[in-house]
Amino acid sequence: MAEYKKRNRQKVGNTKKILNYHKTNYDYKFKDKVVLITGASKGLGYQIAKSYLKFGSNLMICSSNLNNIKKSYIKLKKIKKKNQKIFYLAIDVSSPKQVKKLVTFTIKKFKKIDILINNAGIYGPMGYIEKINWDDWVKTIEINLFGSILLCRAVMPHFKKNNKGKIIQLSGGGVAGPLPRISGYAVSKVGIVRFIENLSEEVKKYNIDINAVAPGAITTNMLEEVLKAGPKKIGMYYYNKALKQKKLGGTSFKTACDLILFLGSKYSDGIKGKLVSALWDDWKNWSNYKKILQNSDIYTLRRITPKDRGFNWGQSPTKSIYDLSLAPYDSITRD
Repeated sequence: MAEYKKRNRQKVGNTKKILNYHKTNYDYKFKDKVVLITGASKGLGYQIAKSYLKFGSNLMICSSNLNNIKKSYIKLKKIKKKNQKIFYLAIDVSSPKQVKKLVTFTIKKFKKIDILINNAGIYGPMGYIEKINWDDWVKTIEINLFGSILLCRAVMPHFKKNNKGKIIQLSGGGVAGPLPRISGYAVSKVGIVRFIENLSEEVKKYNIDINAVAPGAITTNMLEEVLKAGPKKIGMYYYNKALKQKKLGGTSFKTACDLILFLGSKYSDGIKGKLVSALWDDWKNWSNYKKILQNSDIYTLRRITPKDRGFNWGQSPTKSIYDLSLAPYDSITRD
């Protein structure tokens, strides 16, 4: 019994440690910073907008629904300070013309963009791949993947010209593992995380920090979509997970917003090309390890081999010049 109580105290202690390790507080100052947030009409996007507004930033918010984004604008306007500015537009991020319009409008109004937060996204169709509506599946890729890439393309000339900028990409839950029967969403999210890695390498000569965020299982309208689809479309396992999330409440908005504030701040300068979990990664201490982070493939998408799991089989004995492609991250010379 004594041993059981000891183990139980250790469990409680470990749990408290997990819940409290983000206690480091940063003095965020976003006065005069211009933050462009997509998908900001509700849910996490709206909460991100509130967080940045709290610390003094100016906002450009958008959503595909004019009525919803206008309502959010009205609510945000009530809590902003006199010197802060907010503008809004209804934008389909999958449209190159509309994305260009958004970025041009933002720069015209504010003369600059400091931080881009790609939050717009949808779950898309749910069900077996051969049964779902193909056009809806493609639209999911266009919004989640192409939309985010289009925004990055549109702001990049501005960031390069000024030799600075921050891009924060929401990756969602499709990266940690397979999401059968929600494949459009999962594929788009994995794709955008790898794009973020690529783009970070492309602009490494500039002071542009680009990272992806896994916000955790936040309870939003997207959860209701999963529950509405039901176990026949998404499977009993994921349906039960959704029910449990709704019952327990899911990850808090604050947990995700705290990370997104950090990645938009000066404290994260130099951290780039990473996929960061708001819930599980000790990101508040990352400022102490910037050099290691810059020269390592940790917190990135990589293939798992038998060697990574402690097995001594599976590696080809053949060696050639092409093995250089598998060399450690810091031993490869990049142009």
